[in-house]
Formats: sequence, C-alpha cells, structure tokens
Amino acid sequence: MVSLVKLNRWILSASAALLAAGLASCAPSAPPTAPGGSPATGGGGTISITGAGATAPNTLYQRWFSEYRTVKPDVQISYQSIGSGAGVNQFLAQTVDFGASDDPMKESDVAKFPKDRGTLVQIPTTGIFLVFAYNLEGVKGLKLSREAYCGIADGTIKTWNDPKIAKDNPGVKLPSTPLTFVVRSDGSGTTAVFTNHLSKACPNWKAGAGKSIEWPTGQGAKGNEGVTAQIKQTPGGIGYVEFAYARENNLEMATLQNKAGDFVEPSPDAAAKALEGQKPDANFVIKVPDPAGKGAYPIVSLTYALLYGNYPAPKGSTLRDLFTWTQKEGGTAAKKQGFITLPPELQKQVIAKLDTLEEK
Repeated sequence: MVSLVKLNRWILSASAALLAAGLASCAPSAPPTAPGGSPATGGGGTISITGAGATAPNTLYQRWFSEYRTVKPDVQISYQSIGSGAGVNQFLAQTVDFGASDDPMKESDVAKFPKDRGTLVQIPTTGIFLVFAYNLEGVKGLKLSREAYCGIADGTIKTWNDPKIAKDNPGVKLPSTPLTFVVRSDGSGTTAVFTNHLSKACPNWKAGAGKSIEWPTGQGAKGNEGVTAQIKQTPGGIGYVEFAYARENNLEMATLQNKAGDFVEPSPDAAAKALEGQKPDANFVIKVPDPAGKGAYPIVSLTYALLYGNYPAPKGSTLRDLFTWTQKEGGTAAKKQGFITLPPELQKQVIAKLDTLEEK
C-alpha cells in the first residue's frame, strides 16, 4: 500500500512539472531591446519604432504613421503625445527612437546629447499655426486686435465686453461675463511658439518666452488635447491651441490682427505666407515670431523631429525611409489635416540630411 501511495505521488509530481513546462513555453516573451530604448523587433519580424513629444503635430503624425503601415506592414510606430518638453527629455534619455518638439533644441539640451549616438539630427516635418479658440455662445467670427489678444494673455482684459474687444466687433452682442484664459500647464513647444510671439507683438508682455513660464493669468491644462477639452467645457473660455485641434473639435477661432495691421482668418494658406522667403539655418531652424508679410497669419512655426546620428540595424534605415516618405508622400494628408507642407527646397534639404543617418 505504501509503495502504491508513493507511486501515485510521483505520477502527480511529474504531471505537474510537465504542465508547468508546457505553460511556460506558451507564455509570450519580451522582444529583445536594442540601444535606443525600444524593442528592435516584435513577433513575426515586426520593426518597432517609438517616439514621443509635441502634441501640436500629433493628429498628423498618427495619420502619417497609420498610412505608412500600409506601405511597410512590418513597421510598427508608436508615438506618445506628451508635450515637447517631455519628448526632449525622453529623447536625451534614449528611451525612445525619436523625439518631437515645436521648439528647436536649446544649446543646453544639445550639450546633453549622448556622444555615442553620433551627431544630433534635427529636421522640420511640417508647419503649424496656433489659434485663439473660444467658447462663447452666439458669437462667431470674433476679431481680436493685437491690443485685445495681448490683454487677454496678460490678464488685463477680464470680461468679454471689454472695450478693446468690442471696438473691432461692432454689432456683436458680447456678454459682461468673465473671460477664462486657458493655458498649457506642461512643458510645451506650443507655449514656446506662443510666448515668443507675445514677446514680439505685445509691448507690455513681461512673462518672457519658453516651454514653461509663470503665467500672469490663466487656467492650466495638459497638452493641446487638454486645453481644447478645457475650452469646450468652459463657457467664456478662450485659449491657444494648434489649428487642427480647434477644427477637429468644432471650436470657434478668432480672426487675429497681424503686424501689417490686417485681420487674418486662421487657415493653412494664410499661415504658409508667414514662411515665404524664410531661409533655415544650419539646424533647419526658421523662426518667424511676428511675420511682417501682408495677409500672413501671425502665430506660425515649424515643428521638428529629433533623431540620433546612428542606430542599430534596422532602425536607422527604417527611420530614414519613414521620414523621407512623410516628405515625399505625406503632403496630401498634411493639407487635409490643416498643416503646412514644407517648401520644396527645404524638403530636399531635409531628405539629404536623413541620408546621413547611420547604422551600427
């Protein structure tokens, strides 16, 4: 009897061990991680690319990366819309394959670039423009002079029927209700673009310019997504967001007065006028904080992808092909999404720069 009990126990132990081994062999395993902080390949030979950063071009990037997958089914691109400041930090920490920022890299950040990754490659991908989106029942086609939108941003205009707003909107019934200015609470290239414009356009602006500032007034929200949502749910709210977000969410957008004195409705064509004739520097930086051209929309910028000079194979060639494709084939999507395509000569220079990416 004792021998039979031992035999049964041995059979049960052996069966349990075989079952555990079988389950372990079926469990998913993490793909190998390559230098640069993300998996080199996923199951079935998929090449996984990760990026993070600017929220302003996010809608276009998601469209581009989805369309690229139809061209290269083996490439999986994951982009996190977390803000330019956080994107630059992740890029410098090598936890992503590429970063994205509406504000070009500062010298202090360039100094932190990992030396074993070659030379920093910073390329513009598209042009963006910022609007004053607002939520005011019954009011469409609002016009804001420079004096008016400067007053909104610095907090000296507190109600919607302020004379500085009313004078350019005759016949419009502006309420006496409080005005709520919505701003970015996170480190943001969009904020850098916006505050660089205010620094040039607003004589009384004292808060400076950059990804993060001490706002003299305003209610904070994270990302273009957060600011858009906050405006939508705040009667009397107004804030700065990228054009595509306001259009996609059916928000009203103000017509702004530019440096030439023209009142210009926000549109890709008007925004493109701000970039006409502008020459990039060696790092592809074009800054037009307050464009002087007649009919030019006043708050316009390029947005940038941040790349390492070298990658483990096959990431270098994959990223080179991806961003070359966005310039050669992504123009239709960019226009449909409300972004500005790069001028042809600048596109050629960007593609030539992408050819310098190396694989090691």
